Amino acid sequence: MNFSSAFSRALRCLGLLVTLLPLGLRAQNPGAGPGSVAGTLLDNSNGQPLPFANVVLLRAQDSTFVEGTQTTENGTFTLDKVALGNYLVRATVLGYQPLRRPVSLTAAGPAAKLGSLKLLSTTTQLAGVTVQGERAAVVDNLDKKVINVEKDLSSVGGTAVNVLQNVPSVSVDQSGTVSMRGSSNITVLIDGKPSGAANGGTGTRLEQIPASAIEKVEVVTNPSARYDAAGSGGVINIILKKQRKDGWNGQATANLGTADKYNTSLSLNRRRGKVNVFGSYNARDDRYRQQNNVDQTVVLDNQTILLHQEGRGQRHNSNHEGRVGLDYTISPEQSLTFTAEPQVNRGRNTASQQAILNGEAQQNTQRVPENVNTLDLSTDYRRTWAKHKGRELTANLGYTNLWADVMVAQQLTTASQAEPEWQQDLGVRLKAAYGQVDYTHPLDSVSRFDMGLKGQWQTNHGTDDYLVQNTDQPWSYTRIADRSVAYTFQEYLQAGYATYQLQRGKWSYQGGVRAEYTHTQGNVVGGQGAFNLNYLNLFPSATVVRTLPGDQRLQLSYARRLNRPNFMQLLAFPLYQDQRSYRLGDPSLRPEYINAFEVGHQVSMGGASLNTTVFFRQTNNAIQRIREVDEEATRLNGAAGVVTAERNRNFGQTQSYGLEMSLNQPLAKWWRLTASGSLFRNSVTALANTEASRRNLTGTARLMNSFTPLPKLDVQVTGTYRAAVITPQGRLLPQGGIDVALRQKLFNDRGALTLRVSDILNTQRQRIEAFGDNGFRATYLNKYETRVGYLGFSWYFGSNKPPKKIESAPQGGGGGFGG
Repeated sequence: MNFSSAFSRALRCLGLLVTLLPLGLRAQNPGAGPGSVAGTLLDNSNGQPLPFANVVLLRAQDSTFVEGTQTTENGTFTLDKVALGNYLVRATVLGYQPLRRPVSLTAAGPAAKLGSLKLLSTTTQLAGVTVQGERAAVVDNLDKKVINVEKDLSSVGGTAVNVLQNVPSVSVDQSGTVSMRGSSNITVLIDGKPSGAANGGTGTRLEQIPASAIEKVEVVTNPSARYDAAGSGGVINIILKKQRKDGWNGQATANLGTADKYNTSLSLNRRRGKVNVFGSYNARDDRYRQQNNVDQTVVLDNQTILLHQEGRGQRHNSNHEGRVGLDYTISPEQSLTFTAEPQVNRGRNTASQQAILNGEAQQNTQRVPENVNTLDLSTDYRRTWAKHKGRELTANLGYTNLWADVMVAQQLTTASQAEPEWQQDLGVRLKAAYGQVDYTHPLDSVSRFDMGLKGQWQTNHGTDDYLVQNTDQPWSYTRIADRSVAYTFQEYLQAGYATYQLQRGKWSYQGGVRAEYTHTQGNVVGGQGAFNLNYLNLFPSATVVRTLPGDQRLQLSYARRLNRPNFMQLLAFPLYQDQRSYRLGDPSLRPEYINAFEVGHQVSMGGASLNTTVFFRQTNNAIQRIREVDEEATRLNGAAGVVTAERNRNFGQTQSYGLEMSLNQPLAKWWRLTASGSLFRNSVTALANTEASRRNLTGTARLMNSFTPLPKLDVQVTGTYRAAVITPQGRLLPQGGIDVALRQKLFNDRGALTLRVSDILNTQRQRIEAFGDNGFRATYLNKYETRVGYLGFSWYFGSNKPPKKIESAPQGGGGGFGG
């Protein structure tokens, strides 16, 4: 299928959607009554609209519930088909005092147009100190969760990885792999734009983003057609801090961690007139210790091979990340933003291992230097229309240039001699560009149409050289030509989407479809496994929301998604972790496709909110990771022992279904509890017909207690737990930990002193049990340095101030349909 025909077909599908969706959804008949109530909610201090606020209509005589809705993104709301009579309009939104307004609908005046309704920020008196209300640390909406990072002390001194460790629905293991509801195939966006943090892609990695640079994190478990279809587990959108206030503003932070961990950051901006100039610099220098144990049994050529291995190592990472940019306000309705982000990462991992192989002692020494440099450039344009509230056009262009060199070096020493050291040097030269246009057009006060186009291109030309130390000249190495390769990889993606939203009384609807055409090709030069893939897919999504009496919402959603294999999974050349294990790509790998369903319920009860979600995810043509014994390499390896290969394969169907709950509950004026957990059942299709498919019941739990014992002191205690999870060849055993953090404001709120201790009981560890052919049985124990103390100090410039400590009660609703 050529590109022009594929794209034409996608556009025809989008055209059909545009034609049919409004007709189908507008056919709904919400009720009867000649009256209506309309208005706009605004922030009293700055006049900004308040989106996704709850608005309910109550009977004046007995305050019984009549009808409810939510404000749109521009703060407007409409209640249609209302019978004549006397009512009370009640509006609630997180961080603001509730608003009540009497309304009378008569035959002479059936339509009540309330105009602009301004809400006051919540104010709490505590020990003579006035504290403004703010958003809670975690705001649960039915379609997405919003985590306000400045309110979460458990990430102080850390990176985006530490932030995500405390996000409901998200799990992060000790190696930094992020998963949602058991799936590690997720899409990570930064300010709504593609990031290399997911799927082996390009650009910034999570460990390079300091927590101090993040304003909030949005977690979308069942995304609409507006989002990229990639990422079977969902979408994580990391929103970086932006300063819009006039004059000079900024923040400086320095953190000192136990056992050689240091990081610092500085962010500044200056706004004057139409121009806002901003910049930031972040530096990290961290050393993390680790221990590992391996017990492995293999039967080969009727001989049982036993391996016991104990190792110690250190990861040393030094990161430097900068960000400079310019916002230019062309007019009150148009703006341009230019951003450049250079990043430098230097890593050096070292490890020594003592191994007992069939009774013979061996010593392994390993070095892995890593040099990664990245440059991200982007341009963003935004256009609004003052006479048409909610109408918006955005466009952005981006470019990434990444060059990396990663070397794995290892030497084996037995009781009799030291083998020559070998090295594998992987070079990556990657360039990527993307462009995207999104348009939102409100048709009236209760409906809107969204559409967009996106193009993304990536090319990667690299090498993988295998070097062996010269015995006569140990300071020099010889390249082994028949084990060294060069590779090429290209991927082009073209996408378009359209969605339609409609709100009628207590009901809200959204429907949409996304079309994506993908062309992927690659080859290992001088090797095998050339591939040239073309595929066009449609990804529908739909959401229905029902507002219920008593500040409740019920939501049903469906989305189809996919997971594309990345270039490391497709290219057929081995990447060695050490002399006994390597990873190998498979050019026959194909995308997996996911059908995801969710039913969610949200209720607000006074100051508390409770979210409950039932989910089901079916994955077809599932990509699953397996480990096999490489018999030929094992025989050639001789004294070094068994060699195992790790690769990905498509086989069977997997299913995951379960229940997820979250509770945000104030227990006292100085104490707030946030709890979340999930319980779900996984099933994994067997590798062979002779094996049985496997299932297990697993889950996660997170409990965060936030205290304000003194007016300027915040304390937070967070506990997490993840139950055992099955894999195609074994299972991951349970793990959990407790973090403690506090923040003391100083110098009239110009400064803040923070202290955080992660995994205070030192219980987090990664334990894996695995099995396979040839009598393969293994257990792996990895214990990273997880108990770390961080002491930090922050200073705020200009009108910046530390986050306020009192959290107003979260109200129901919010989030809209996500975009």
